[in-house]
Amino acid sequence: MSSLLRSLARPATAPIRRWVLGAFPRGQSGIDYDKPLGDPGWFGPDSITWRVHSEFPGMLAGGLCALMLQTLHPLALAGVYDHSNFRDDLVGRLRRTTAFVAGTTYAPTAEVEALISKVARIHAQVRGQTADGRAYSADDPALLTWVHVTEAYGFLQGCRRYCRDVPGAIADQYYREYKRVAEALGAADVPASEAEVDAYFARQQSALVFDARSREVLAVLSGIRLPVPMAGLSREVFLGAGAALLPEWATSMLGRTPMQRAQSRASAVMLKGMAPLFRRALQDGLATRACTRMGVPASVLADWP
Repeated sequence: MSSLLRSLARPATAPIRRWVLGAFPRGQSGIDYDKPLGDPGWFGPDSITWRVHSEFPGMLAGGLCALMLQTLHPLALAGVYDHSNFRDDLVGRLRRTTAFVAGTTYAPTAEVEALISKVARIHAQVRGQTADGRAYSADDPALLTWVHVTEAYGFLQGCRRYCRDVPGAIADQYYREYKRVAEALGAADVPASEAEVDAYFARQQSALVFDARSREVLAVLSGIRLPVPMAGLSREVFLGAGAALLPEWATSMLGRTPMQRAQSRASAVMLKGMAPLFRRALQDGLATRACTRMGVPASVLADWP
């Protein structure tokens, strides 16, 4: 990008940069993304994962889509409902999840392995029973698979809808790569292609419900206030864009009204138009630092390998 174009874009990108860094401050994870030089972590600059996860609008909207999907699984939801402080600190929960995804994507190998071990220890402590007497545990391989698939689906669709075209073969490679994180945490039978993800969702639907707990979590999510300017407007845009990524069966199960669907479509159009500005505003992010660690320009992530 020439210096002239950077100057012209600065008035639009500066507020976006302030918004992102206000919502997701840097440097709080304690992870050193700059050393050791030449360490690719678990994926590296030739991966699809580095490219998909470098697109901030797609990742945030996709993560919100995943949260909406996760509210439909009563056993997965029970762990969040019973063992987390989502009602009082949903922002903190979103930041911790974001830090885990960023770390396992871009951190050097030892840092990734430490993150996986830390989360596995936390999962081992989360267990209980639902109101109807069914046991659940956060380290249940089937529940780990559900959480992973909803996230991977959301991230991929967010990238595809708002940031860049994702051909089918590239999407399949992304699912094959990114399942490594889920399997390291203990997930089993993780889908590894778009067709397998579609079939997985079809099999899961009979176990899904939209109940009072689902509504409560979604109500908390819809009222979240990030510590940023125009918090309400930005929340509505990203939540709407996240909902626009939902599969049709989930949109119906969540009971989204025609008005809500129309609002989601409008948010999707808005976010797609803003995606290039996010890219220009965040050129010094973790993807760039990871590329520097590997001795390659961040521009390599602009194209599929």
